[in-house]
Amino acid sequence: MNAYDMTEFFGPVISAYTRSQAIDDGTLVDVTETAREAGFKIPVAVTRTVWDRIVALPDGYRGFQDETGRLWDLVWMAHLYAAKATDQNRITMCVLVRDVRKDLRDSHRAPRKHFPIVAIGGGDEGEPVITIMFPEDD
Repeated sequence: MNAYDMTEFFGPVISAYTRSQAIDDGTLVDVTETAREAGFKIPVAVTRTVWDRIVALPDGYRGFQDETGRLWDLVWMAHLYAAKATDQNRITMCVLVRDVRKDLRDSHRAPRKHFPIVAIGGGDEGEPVITIMFPEDD
């Protein structure tokens, strides 16, 4: 179906929200530079939710970890999972994240499991791009 057929079928586009706009307003965080170091060859972004839950550093961890390291861990694991998804456009990954518990008696507990999705899709011009997101971000 070409663009003419889609417009004829659905009508004119009323509003469009581009990937570039999502990056500009902070809904997506462009992590392409770090992702390239991890082996990705196309642009990569993470949703704000993924950044806040996995990459952002809790106050109690300052000096112990940093966001650069946490981002590296995320994109490296995403690269490993993406390499396995040769016939899929998305794959769910599992990452373990240590975070500071509100109750200090819980601080010895194991890292929490998170299950973000690595999805390949079309960018603003139809070029391939990757987004790392949670299911509710889709």
